[in-house]
Amino acid sequence: MIQIDGFIENNVHFKWNNKIKPIAYVNSGEELLIKVPDSSINQIKYDSRTEDLSKLDMNKVDGAVGPIYINDAKPGDTLEVEIQDIKVNNWGWSAIIRDFGILKNRFNEKLIIWDIKENYAIAKEFLKGIKIPVKPFLGIIGLAPKEDKEFDMIPPQYFGGNMDNRLNGIGSKIYLPINVDGALLSISDPHASQGDGEVCGTAIETSAEVKLKINVIKGLNIKRPLTISPNKDDFKGEVIATMGISNDLYQAAKDAINDMLDFLNKQYKLSYEEGYVLSSIIGNLRISEIVDIPNFVVSLVIPKYILEELN
Repeated sequence: MIQIDGFIENNVHFKWNNKIKPIAYVNSGEELLIKVPDSSINQIKYDSRTEDLSKLDMNKVDGAVGPIYINDAKPGDTLEVEIQDIKVNNWGWSAIIRDFGILKNRFNEKLIIWDIKENYAIAKEFLKGIKIPVKPFLGIIGLAPKEDKEFDMIPPQYFGGNMDNRLNGIGSKIYLPINVDGALLSISDPHASQGDGEVCGTAIETSAEVKLKINVIKGLNIKRPLTISPNKDDFKGEVIATMGISNDLYQAAKDAINDMLDFLNKQYKLSYEEGYVLSSIIGNLRISEIVDIPNFVVSLVIPKYILEELN
């Protein structure tokens, strides 16, 4: 198993581009164990206070561990990233940041520190001791873009990035379009818990030790990320989720639907008309992320067991 320490400064990057020197070279089928800092990249500490939010260097937020070069990965292939385990730290944080979140400029800034133990998070002096179940996932997982230019870290893109999709947790397989040789995988932004939308702009941000297995899939050419997840909030068993990513919510929803129709046609031989009706009668559209402007993430979620009846 290959081990990577994201707490080493040179192992973290703060822009997406395809020119960053890889920090590791791995083969398809290998497992990785990665230490991943929180989204503040260690700027927020357990004893930090609300006034420390003003000291945050926003250019150092949402840095990603990577990139990791996968041998034999070529443009047009798809990278499967299986999240085998996420072990979060024993504390985390959330924040209201005045000019961030869907209700920005309504509230004063506030930093909330969480104690995490026995699979629950409890806020210090906030929310009256309400216990939040820990359901960890990766907020950021992405590959290098095909364009020879830089992309900011915060908005999600067609190559993944800051999707903040809570379906990308333990047991999930995330599929990403490979745009350059080696794919150049990066991950970051572990969350102990988050609702769909992440409406105030933060989840329970924390650091984590993440175990991944990666595979290059030949012949599965996708446009945007999709996930097969064990999340059982809506259905029994695994779900398939396609993700539309756009600066327009309606377009993001359309992209998620069109990607699902493509996937159902290629993988399950359903006609596009069949996929469209199936998406309408049992699929759920979710706003997975609405605060990382200018781009949003809308997921279309369908239960996998329905499709297994076709086999």
